[in-house]
Amino acid sequence: ASRVMVASRNYADFANEATFEIKPCDLHRLEEGPPTTAVLTREEGLHYYKTMQTIRRMELKSDQLYKQKIIRGFCHLYDGQEACCVGLEVAIKPTDHVITAYRAHGFTYARGVPVREILAELTGRKGGCVKGKGGSMHMYTKNFYGGNGIVGAQGQIFETYNMAALWKLPCIFICENNRYGMGTSVERAAASTDYYKRGDFIPGLRVDGMDVLCVREAAKFAAEYCRAGKGPIVMELQTYRYHGHSMSDPGISYRTREEIQEVRSKSDPITLLKDRMINNNLASVEELKEIDVAVRKEIEEAAQFATTDPEPPLEELGNHIYFNEPPFEVRGPNQWIKYKSLS
Repeated sequence: ASRVMVASRNYADFANEATFEIKPCDLHRLEEGPPTTAVLTREEGLHYYKTMQTIRRMELKSDQLYKQKIIRGFCHLYDGQEACCVGLEVAIKPTDHVITAYRAHGFTYARGVPVREILAELTGRKGGCVKGKGGSMHMYTKNFYGGNGIVGAQGQIFETYNMAALWKLPCIFICENNRYGMGTSVERAAASTDYYKRGDFIPGLRVDGMDVLCVREAAKFAAEYCRAGKGPIVMELQTYRYHGHSMSDPGISYRTREEIQEVRSKSDPITLLKDRMINNNLASVEELKEIDVAVRKEIEEAAQFATTDPEPPLEELGNHIYFNEPPFEVRGPNQWIKYKSLS
């Protein structure tokens, strides 16, 4: 009779934590920067892995729903940049305030909005996080002020830098440098690509935005700097987006498929974390595969909700213009159509 050996591992087999060397940050107007080593506990690693994998799968599902014409309008996907929002979120407090650009899905999830509410918002359903009225670019939750369509407009950003420095505001300015402004590479658009120095009189950091531990340690450093009353700081996160600028951009007319594949194979943030955890006995391949299966199931269930939940009724079109205000009338497409606006 043949014998079958079954190998099983319990939690006692794994290390509780491991220490990793991380890439030093480039500094501007700073004597010292974030540490060049980072401690990762097993619990943290599993949390970061699941969060980044959920964002990745959510964005791939969004791509599919858009191509099926279930999601319409503007849609900017975040896959490739997951280490940025996850590393930032775990370094700050839930009570801190976050404002982001139009590539907002990852930040929305990291700030605590469930996947089903994000996908339902993308499909314009009443179960969406802003009741189907915001779509891809305008998602909100407590202490998160959604995506904004105009990012880093030159005059405005320098005025803001100036005011923040004058008033010593505890503000972290973050440039997610994914190498392209829409379809233009940074080298073609800027005589100086040292965006972390753009604050001039404001200190800055340039960070490996593909490494969740680098982002976490830099964000902790920046948050402590601000909380100490030293004023604002600029962080440039060097990252990469796998999709085009938006769903209307195939993403390969201004860069090659080989370039994208090279980043995927050498710098993918999820693969980097996965390899670290497995090689340092923080998790097993099987355990991470189980997380992958659970994430896929969650995404499919969320997509089912997002495609079957009803759209908001027309009479709610004028609601939520103001917060905590008495009801008032809003004019519709012509002067004879009126909608009641409720807070």
